[in-house]
Amino acid sequence: MAAKTPTMRALTRYLLRPQVPLHPRCQHRPQIKQYSAAAPGARLNGSVEYDTVPILNHTSKSALSNPELPAEIRNGQTKRINLYTAVNEALRHALQTDERVLVFGEDIQFGGVFRCTMNLAADFGTERVFNTPLCEQGLVGFAVGAAAEGMRPVAEVQFADYVFPAFDQIHNEVAKYRYRSGSTGVNCGGLVIRMPAGSVGHGALYHTQSPEALFTHTPGLRVVIPRSPIQAKGLLLSAIRCNDPVIFMEPKILYRAAVEQVPVDAYHLPLDKAEVLKPGKDVTIISYGTPLYTCSAAITAAEKDFGCSVELIDLRTIYPWDRETVLNSVKKTGRAIVVHESMMNAGVGAEVAATIQEKAFLRLEAPVKRVAGWATHTGLMYEQFIIPDVTRVYDAIKQTIDY
Repeated sequence: MAAKTPTMRALTRYLLRPQVPLHPRCQHRPQIKQYSAAAPGARLNGSVEYDTVPILNHTSKSALSNPELPAEIRNGQTKRINLYTAVNEALRHALQTDERVLVFGEDIQFGGVFRCTMNLAADFGTERVFNTPLCEQGLVGFAVGAAAEGMRPVAEVQFADYVFPAFDQIHNEVAKYRYRSGSTGVNCGGLVIRMPAGSVGHGALYHTQSPEALFTHTPGLRVVIPRSPIQAKGLLLSAIRCNDPVIFMEPKILYRAAVEQVPVDAYHLPLDKAEVLKPGKDVTIISYGTPLYTCSAAITAAEKDFGCSVELIDLRTIYPWDRETVLNSVKKTGRAIVVHESMMNAGVGAEVAATIQEKAFLRLEAPVKRVAGWATHTGLMYEQFIIPDVTRVYDAIKQTIDY
């Protein structure tokens, strides 16, 4: 009898489950330190229960209650899909409604590594959905030219880790095109560069990186990171319609893990607005992408243990980011924590923390705390120790409210 294929939920739980400790003979423990503020024996770093996590919409009612959706969408229907399917639906709608839209990248005709472009070439033809050579600099360079000629190209970089050969094109061509063209009106607005980013549990050196902070240092770009299927569909459609070039970074572990009710019809979500996912009055947590799930689990535990009230904000667009929403929240709570996977040094959290210190200093009751990836490369067996986990966020909440 053939072995039963494991479900994606089972695989996700396998990747995220607490690791079995080494045999005692293989361990060296000169002393024992209590690194976590959690009670001894607490199991904060268990698998993420995506079926119940509150930042996903598990019912049609909650999905359609989003005030950012147009009235006709809120009165419509939803269906339960995962994030990669939401990306596929957004691309399909864009191809159907705008003949200027092109979709291309390495191996995308058969669907790409994560199947985000599945069936698009068959339905729209290889003149509009096509493979490119294995050359990121070349495919982004082609996208610049196509956008400058009035097309709406959506270029896929297979992994964010592979974008670096194209960084010259993005930084010196994509971002500067409108500025250097002056009053001629020539630009490459309408260009979207998609890429899977972040950790997946087994990515190691070249399939785990989160290089978003590099793009936030490039004026002229928008940098967007969705947290869920609803966000991915609405933000990607807005990015394709936007007249600024957009870097659209999709958290790869969420492609199949994050599943929720999503409106059937097309809709657009704002690219310039953060979203308050959960109101609170004692401390504000600011994050984006996959770490929002870690933050949600930590908040649930911390509120139960400490009796505090935590506000959670999803930046969504990390450049240019929504300062007003963040500052209003921090002025209310008096405390702030910024969480992201990428390394702490010169990360998105550094900019957010500096802005809070500058604009809300007199309202702060504790230093702004950052919980981020460690400043090291991601070795295969150490990935779970490098990126922020539930315990680190939980500790940050305790230290901030106890300050």
